[in-house]
Amino acid sequence: MVTFMTVPNTALRAVRTGMRMSQDDFARALQAAGHRVGEPNDANKRLVQRWESGAITAPRPVYARALEVATGLPISLLGFAAVPEGQIADDQHGGHDLTSPMSSLATPTPTSRPATAHRSYEGVWLSRYQFYSSGRGDSFAGQHFLVMLQHGDRLTARSLPGSAASSLSLDLTVDGAVVTGTWVEQTDSAGYYRGARYHGAIQLLAEPTGRRMAGKWIGFGKDMDVNTGPWELIFRDASTSKATLDRYNTSTT
Repeated sequence: MVTFMTVPNTALRAVRTGMRMSQDDFARALQAAGHRVGEPNDANKRLVQRWESGAITAPRPVYARALEVATGLPISLLGFAAVPEGQIADDQHGGHDLTSPMSSLATPTPTSRPATAHRSYEGVWLSRYQFYSSGRGDSFAGQHFLVMLQHGDRLTARSLPGSAASSLSLDLTVDGAVVTGTWVEQTDSAGYYRGARYHGAIQLLAEPTGRRMAGKWIGFGKDMDVNTGPWELIFRDASTSKATLDRYNTSTT
């Protein structure tokens, strides 16, 4: 008799706890992520427990996409087994269809309307923004390396932890050349802003090359006034592999 030992998924647990979420909170975040990308799911605490315990080593595609949207990280960095090259889709009859690049016999998933082609913005980007500090009477710049993931017209970007003392996240929607969304920054607990959390809106214009976006942010200040400033994203690398992210997980300066 062969006994198989399960290996706990410590990477996923570390990401979840780093987001300061309980397993229940994380399951709700996955459900919300599914609704945002038009793929509702039934994530629950028990499923998260099974992932983290290693009982499930590869999530179903609908959950893999929700995990990427909720965490802002590629599935390869969340401690799961490698995903096959093919794409799996629900067939709406209780089964799943596998579309493989090695076969021309795969059945396409029927759609009620033509799919919209979107430029790919996935990869590593350098984020730079400027802000005025009223307490210090001067302007400053914030820089991070971000890993950008894309699902249709939705973009999620999360800063690599080694690229800056603060952490930054962006949730964006692409409409042609216009990119609009929200930003959240958790400042360094040992820095000037003592761990304060700031958030606001952002709108950027993507250049025709797709390799630079520039625009402005809007957000509140410590005196509850509304501030704005310039923001740009500069493309660095199309890969989101662990080796690539390790290479950029360093200070931008």
